[in-house]
Amino acid sequence: MSKLTDVPKRILIGRALRSDRLGETLLPKRIALPVFASDPLSSVAYAPGEVLLVLSIAGVSAYHFSPWIAVAVVVLMFTVVASYRQNVHAYPSGGGDYEVATTNLGPKAGLTVASALLVDYVLTVAVSIASGIENLGSAVPFVVEHKVLCAVTVIVLLTLMNLRGVKESGKLFAIPTYVFVGGVFIMIAWGAFRGLVLGDTMRAPTAGYHIKAEHQGLAGFALVFLLLRAFSSGCAALTGVEAISNGVPAFRKPKSKNAATTLAAMGLLAVTMFCGIIALAMVTKVRMAENPATDLLHNGVAIGSGYVQNPVISQVAEAVFGKGSFLFIVLAAATALVLFLAANTAYNGFPLLGSILAQDRYLPRQLHTRGDRLAFSNGIVLLAGAAALLTVIYGADSTRLIQLYIVGVFVSFTLSQTGMVRHWNRHLATENDPAKRSHMIRSRAINAFGAFFTGLVLVVVLVTKFTHGAWVALLGMCIFYATMTAIRKHYDRVSEEISAPEEPDDDLVRPSRVHSVVLISKIHRPTLRALAYAKLMRSDTLEALTVNVDPAETKALREEWEQRGIDVPLKVLDSPYREITRPIIEYVKGLRAQSPRDAVSVIIPEYVVGHWYEHLLHNQSALRLKGRLLFTPGVMVTSVPYQLASSEVARNRARKRQEWNAPGAVRRGPAEHRPKEHSGG
Repeated sequence: MSKLTDVPKRILIGRALRSDRLGETLLPKRIALPVFASDPLSSVAYAPGEVLLVLSIAGVSAYHFSPWIAVAVVVLMFTVVASYRQNVHAYPSGGGDYEVATTNLGPKAGLTVASALLVDYVLTVAVSIASGIENLGSAVPFVVEHKVLCAVTVIVLLTLMNLRGVKESGKLFAIPTYVFVGGVFIMIAWGAFRGLVLGDTMRAPTAGYHIKAEHQGLAGFALVFLLLRAFSSGCAALTGVEAISNGVPAFRKPKSKNAATTLAAMGLLAVTMFCGIIALAMVTKVRMAENPATDLLHNGVAIGSGYVQNPVISQVAEAVFGKGSFLFIVLAAATALVLFLAANTAYNGFPLLGSILAQDRYLPRQLHTRGDRLAFSNGIVLLAGAAALLTVIYGADSTRLIQLYIVGVFVSFTLSQTGMVRHWNRHLATENDPAKRSHMIRSRAINAFGAFFTGLVLVVVLVTKFTHGAWVALLGMCIFYATMTAIRKHYDRVSEEISAPEEPDDDLVRPSRVHSVVLISKIHRPTLRALAYAKLMRSDTLEALTVNVDPAETKALREEWEQRGIDVPLKVLDSPYREITRPIIEYVKGLRAQSPRDAVSVIIPEYVVGHWYEHLLHNQSALRLKGRLLFTPGVMVTSVPYQLASSEVARNRARKRQEWNAPGAVRRGPAEHRPKEHSGG
């Protein structure tokens, strides 16, 4: 079975890597950018549309607020980026928001941040892939007809890519991410050139439509609330920013400096792309509506349910490049692909955070260990399973999933930056150097502004999206919080229970006697080997034990025992209901009750077989018995293996597998190190 699973595993994820090759898997900045920033970079494909959709509630006249909303998003983006640049310098271990909140606000705040981030990472995968499937589905009808199946398939493919290792997956994802970024910048530059230099009039395909406002003439509080809601929707562009601070350990040295540089580059690219698309959308007169079938009007008539509303980036690209042009097709393909790859931000953030939480005993310890390819394989698989489940439940519908989105990330933003304010306050209390104090005061001001701003966005998001699905994200956070708290309590309880005592107790006192019991069913080679082993142990008392299920077989066993002259007393337990496990358990418990300070050693002969189906035919009673005896204090269980012929075949297979080398696994050294071949003559 191991060979059957090992070969496909190696084909899918590659050969296992030694632990000392971890340094080779670390990321340079050019690969770290698409790995950790694909989420915020790709969000410019839908964030401008989210802004226009909300503003459309008040009609086209509200669109003139979009540049100001873009400015607010830019200010928040630069504030968050500046804050996280300080985070990666102050906390380079990779704990990110979790470590900042835990250190400065306490374990409960840290656990709240961790719960929020874990939920947000799962949603990042589900939303990004669902959005990518919908973009791809406009060109390939099969994808729309089977979008849940296609979405789960993409999740599986991304999982396999990430199981191959961060560096390898980064190389795979770098090209489409850079093509997307390059395509957007070319679109912005060419659009600016056509509009400002050539004086061309560029019109989006929806430029001739009108929007039927749901609420006309909004003013006062209602208008402010609408603008705040549009701003919070545009803040989708900030999702994924925290992944870099959580992923600092994956960077090459100097880790903090490289992570901070990558953060700055990501912020600059995302802001420029976001503002450029908003500006071009205004120039080309893009029209978006929450309910396009009824709210978009053409010549005063509703456009109808047959209309498919394309994303803002697609409409702008059509206006700038021309429908069906080469650059239009390239950008459309890169946009769909990069939305899939945006999920990769979560595939790198979730396992790293899971590893840190496991190290702090909030998650199972298996999440802390690296897999064959030095990736956190268990975390990757857990994320994939949760995202796939969410995708199936919500039918891979990005409109429904996006209502759950960005709640978690703004919880972590707000608590993290509040924690950084505490961090600077603590350091200012002891710092006397005027230059350093000035730097700390400036940093504290940035973090305080960021905490206020992101807190405001969080409140708006919760108020406007709670009934539309944000409550599910909050419920997920509560479930993660409760689960991690319970896991930590369990680990703490076990640690306290098994800690070595300072004074002698029952665990340190040598047992008065050892009473060994060898379980017998028949007299054969495994039985004789188990008896020989038991005699070698030199126990204070030794006896063989069998259960009388069939009187004829028990009688034959007694007779053969006497004929062979085995010098170990044979005890027979009656079992009127033909049970085997219960009489043995009761007998062993009786021995313990008679002499509580004695240790009872139960010795069980077992067959060692070589095929998986043979396990179904042997050792079942022994397994059940061992499972029950584990809960009996003062009882030790020893298995005495007897290798059958099939086990030798399995051993030979294992030896051949160790000696087998995959094609390309054995390499000759560099040419200069090879021995020279002597020519004859």
